[in-house]
Amino acid sequence: MQIGPYALKNKLIVAPMAGVTDRPFRQLCKHMGAGMAVSEMVSSNSLLWGSEKTRRRASHEGEVAPVSVQIAGADPKMMAEAARYNVDQGAQIIDINMGCPAKKICNVMAGSALLQNESLIGKILDAITHAVDIPVTLKIRTGWDTQHKNAVTVARIAENAGIQALAIHGRTRACAYRGEAEYDTIAAVKASTKTIPIIANGDITTPEKAKQVMEYTGADAVMIGRAAQGRPWIFREIDYYFKTGKYLPTPEVAEIHQVLISHLHDLYKFYGEYSGVRIARKHISWYTRGLIGSAAFRHTMNQLQTIDEQLAATNTFFYQLANYGQRLTYIEDEVITGV
Repeated sequence: MQIGPYALKNKLIVAPMAGVTDRPFRQLCKHMGAGMAVSEMVSSNSLLWGSEKTRRRASHEGEVAPVSVQIAGADPKMMAEAARYNVDQGAQIIDINMGCPAKKICNVMAGSALLQNESLIGKILDAITHAVDIPVTLKIRTGWDTQHKNAVTVARIAENAGIQALAIHGRTRACAYRGEAEYDTIAAVKASTKTIPIIANGDITTPEKAKQVMEYTGADAVMIGRAAQGRPWIFREIDYYFKTGKYLPTPEVAEIHQVLISHLHDLYKFYGEYSGVRIARKHISWYTRGLIGSAAFRHTMNQLQTIDEQLAATNTFFYQLANYGQRLTYIEDEVITGV
């Protein structure tokens, strides 16, 4: 998988997720096998660039290349300025958000709302590709709703504008995350494009599903979002399956205990204690869902206010979990859907 001058180590990419794909999570996923990770979206509104949240999102210190930063907006000039701003902050790839279905994004005609205006799409893509001299990529959905699937047309616009990779989530904006992702549209886009790598996204939760989607669509790579929440090792599992056709053993309790503790320390350092503890709660919940005793543990975890309390409770939970076996043992099958 090649994006501009960057040869990715495999065909596995972490989907951009607001409030999730911060620098600690991106680094962790890359360490555990992802070839690339796309940042959570940065607003194109320059009035927000001085905010603590935006400065943090634009921080890439120590991040493994390539650094891909997603920007969101609906004004070509502002989007071009945002692209230049993020290049100055260390971005090596600019990704354009035309896939987010959130109302607060679509209400300002950004994200997947842009799929309704093909002329504006072309203007935005042209403005950005002319504004920066690094690769520009695009993420879209199959269309605005099931009656208006225009991904093939948008892909043609993207190819003409010089977009260097196109990720497609197999749902429309109207579908949000309901129902099952479909891959026929992604296959049609792949068949209709000549030069642009296509990345398939949506409901890819297992090594087998990743292989099936790759084969069915002919996509050049797959993008994984929610299935990596609390399970960043899914990337090494898929990579191993692609290479060998075999499955890696379930991770050992001791390893994931250390992975989580390291992740928590990175969050505390990145956000500070107050915000770090609160952001860590959702990650701890994702890591432990389906494990023995996790429901009561998660309830207790949400009441804890300090780093020391959070670390102590996490350590206790994993020490107890080790009594049930050397490897992670799930007692619930939880359905993971979405990006």
